[in-house]
Amino acid sequence: MIAFVTGPVAALAPATAVIEVGGIGMAVQCAPNTLAALRVGQEARLATSLVVREDSLTLYGFADDDERQVFELLQTASGVGPRLAQAMLATHTPDALRLAVATGDEKALTAVSGIGKKGAQKLLLELKDRLGEPIGTHAPGQGIGTAVSASWRDQLQAALIGLGYATREADEAVAAVAPQAEEALAAGGQAPVPQLLRAALQTLNRAR
Repeated sequence: MIAFVTGPVAALAPATAVIEVGGIGMAVQCAPNTLAALRVGQEARLATSLVVREDSLTLYGFADDDERQVFELLQTASGVGPRLAQAMLATHTPDALRLAVATGDEKALTAVSGIGKKGAQKLLLELKDRLGEPIGTHAPGQGIGTAVSASWRDQLQAALIGLGYATREADEAVAAVAPQAEEALAAGGQAPVPQLLRAALQTLNRAR
């Protein structure tokens, strides 16, 4: 298993970072919040999990070892593959997921794209004894996933700038997708950063 990769960032794409390791470019699938912290040419260290399929080898990257561990534990639940597990971590921090499972918070799980009410109920049952208790502290009344979703504008802008767009272009793209984010928030969910990033990129491509 490849536990982590360290090296300069050779390239960034909407869902992938290429890390140069010993002269080889390792393509690593990352969530937007992870990609937002990377810059081309700068040194990076990503905790990784290698997912082996009959027709593919895919390396998933995370900001730290805790995210990777939760990513792997999530996949022990039936119906959760690597993409859904990554989407869950793109919406909520590891501790927020632990807290959601510990408290039976269906709403937190249905905020993840691809998880409905029945799916959330099933996941709460299956994951209850697997994720463990929250490690950090949570202020009273703090929303699940606040650490990830509260600054969706900053995450989105940082990801776009990291992909090489100018600050002005990033600002315009963020403004263009803001109604989608506000609609999700108004419905009681979280701003879906991965979908917003794709929509923002489509806006930028049309403008060029």
